[in-house]
Amino acid sequence: MYLWNIKSTYMENLKQLYSLFSSDTDFTISVLPSSGGNRRYYRIGGKNGSYIGVCGSDLKENRTFITMAEHFRANGLPVPQIYAIADDYSCYIQQDLGNISLFDAMAQGRKTRKYNAEEVELLKRAVRLLPAFQYCGAAGLDFDICYPVKEFDRMSVMFDLNYFKYCFLKTLKIDFDEIRLEKDFECLCSRLLTSDSDAFQYRDYQSRNIMIHEGELYGIDFQGGRRGPPAYDLASFVWQAKAGYPAELKQKLLETYIEAVSEYKVIDRKAFVAEYRQFVLFRTLQVLGAYGFRGKFERRPHFIESIPLAIANLREILAEPFTEYPYLCEILQRIIDIHSHNENTDAEDGLHIVIYSFSYKKGLPEDSSGNGGGYVFDCRGLPNPGRLAQYRSSTGLDTDVKNYLEQYPQTAAFASHTAQLADAHVENYIERGFTHLMFCFGCTGGQHRSVFFAQRLAEHLREKFPRIRITLIHREQNIEKQL
Repeated sequence: MYLWNIKSTYMENLKQLYSLFSSDTDFTISVLPSSGGNRRYYRIGGKNGSYIGVCGSDLKENRTFITMAEHFRANGLPVPQIYAIADDYSCYIQQDLGNISLFDAMAQGRKTRKYNAEEVELLKRAVRLLPAFQYCGAAGLDFDICYPVKEFDRMSVMFDLNYFKYCFLKTLKIDFDEIRLEKDFECLCSRLLTSDSDAFQYRDYQSRNIMIHEGELYGIDFQGGRRGPPAYDLASFVWQAKAGYPAELKQKLLETYIEAVSEYKVIDRKAFVAEYRQFVLFRTLQVLGAYGFRGKFERRPHFIESIPLAIANLREILAEPFTEYPYLCEILQRIIDIHSHNENTDAEDGLHIVIYSFSYKKGLPEDSSGNGGGYVFDCRGLPNPGRLAQYRSSTGLDTDVKNYLEQYPQTAAFASHTAQLADAHVENYIERGFTHLMFCFGCTGGQHRSVFFAQRLAEHLREKFPRIRITLIHREQNIEKQL
């Protein structure tokens, strides 16, 4: 691991840093999807292999991640290796763990709600790995490096409970007695802070933050970790809203953890299960607060669509009421009832989006819905890889064409503008209960630019609106698929 002094834009910083780190002069840098925070990720490919470049404006957070990663690797934990760091910590280069997360590997199980033996074993492996991070990771760790706080304390708890109150509960516009609710919050806070806190609390241990690389599991995104009760992490993993694990599987994962953690310390099973249940409630409230803020205030549909999944968890949790928080449970039951009513009138599943790539030489795509068509975006004003011999046998789905187009700022601008138009239109159609929307991208041959942008918009909309039906048609390539 080395430090270098470089000053420029994110992309230029990474180019300079990689050039200093590696003798490779013939390399490519491509942008990877953002995780939603302030860090940006890039894949760097060259003759020496593939690496991940990371840039972020929060220098303290970057430094925390790098320091923790080095500490964890020294303690034998599976995390990405850091190879090079800018001297101001604005960017760094780390090991490329590929594209498959544990969340991705569970896709079929989530869809059917029936997890096969291989999927269950992967989940159990992840749960067995968790105590290693919590106890081996804590060994010798200077918790003063943790950011933004070094331990799970009263301020942390009350911040998250009020996050739920102000960013989710108050958006529902239901009347409630704030004083009575605060008293239950205080009671819950006191209960959580009586828990054992001699471990490293990962904070966001969930399937999206576990990568599968060459058959092994690796932890990522642990920079928010701190000293704290380990039950919090287990609740985060097992009750991850989008995972939707069945009750029987949740119980299996709980038992797996209890068995695995016994290698590190002696625990009272009954006491731990009671403590764990408290953290399941707390984590669910925290998640609803985050979904409320990202969805209702920032207007990010991906988070709005996740709210029903968190409510489903809440319904399951309250099957056995928390008698120590009577007013909180009363409010939560009202939230469940409101959501149950809204579920009966939700029309979002009825929207079908069709996205085409096409050649202008062969005419505009026909609209089979009978609505007369939708957006048509002309890509012919953008740089044309079809004019270069090396790209003539490729399409906009191939890496070489993608890299060619992504080097031009016009590409990012065009993709951003079309995505913004699409987002606004989709939200409007969902609200109005419409059932069909069409986007078409045309270029000269229907092979490079139109294919690239149609694919990009389809992937963008799938990420933001996971419950909507999307059909992607690359007409001149004879490709049609459902996303």
